[in-house]
Amino acid sequence: MGRRTLLGHDLPGAANSFTTSRSLAGYTRKNMNSISRAVPEVALQGIRKLIADEGFGPGDALPSQRDLALQLGVSRASLREALSSLSALGMISVQPGKGVFVQSSVEVSHGESTAGWPFAAQVSPLDIFQLRYALEGFAAGMAAATLSPDELDVLGDNVEAMRRELKSGDFDAAARLDFEFHRRILQASGNQAMLNILTASAEIFLESQKLPFIRAERAMETWQEHRKILRALSRRASGSAQKAMQEHVRNAALRTGIGFVAPSAS
Repeated sequence: MGRRTLLGHDLPGAANSFTTSRSLAGYTRKNMNSISRAVPEVALQGIRKLIADEGFGPGDALPSQRDLALQLGVSRASLREALSSLSALGMISVQPGKGVFVQSSVEVSHGESTAGWPFAAQVSPLDIFQLRYALEGFAAGMAAATLSPDELDVLGDNVEAMRRELKSGDFDAAARLDFEFHRRILQASGNQAMLNILTASAEIFLESQKLPFIRAERAMETWQEHRKILRALSRRASGSAQKAMQEHVRNAALRTGIGFVAPSAS
């Protein structure tokens, strides 16, 4: 498609002017002001909406990072977090010294990947992934100090069983093993309140663990991430276990087509 005029800068082949009155700030103010959410998440959604609404296609250049940050009213650090998530989703390409380019205008979106989500009246998949990020990351850090050798062996058996099921293409069985892996870590954390949340919402959690397998070509990434978590648990490295778990949950969301920006430690 042709390039557009954006933020007062003429781009080659512009078909129509896109003036500052319809800048990214407008997208954010109009659509995001009522949403209480981390600043990088607002930036992520604002950029994604711009790409979708204005029809930017593969190869089209977005404004400079300086202009994006200015128009969205966010810091460069927050913008970089948002761009990193969009890059992981395959929507953009950040090319040092050149700029930010649309990589694909078609994303595995909520409409495609979660159209059959059976709990839409209760919670969204994004809600569940964010809950899991906070809850399971903390649990993994706790479990690193409390897991017995026998419990570590059981987790090791689980990881190997998942590898076999993924190799055979049985994603339902792999999802159940995924659920069991996470349940055992929550149980080992010793926090009964967190385990109760999982138990009460077991069907929702299990459904969220099926979603990433829509990308069959990336299914083995789940197994690789479980191995990384298990290695950290085996070393009794609480910080590494927490980080590995949080990365795993965020990556699982990305494989589903759901991007969210995790809060940075200050």
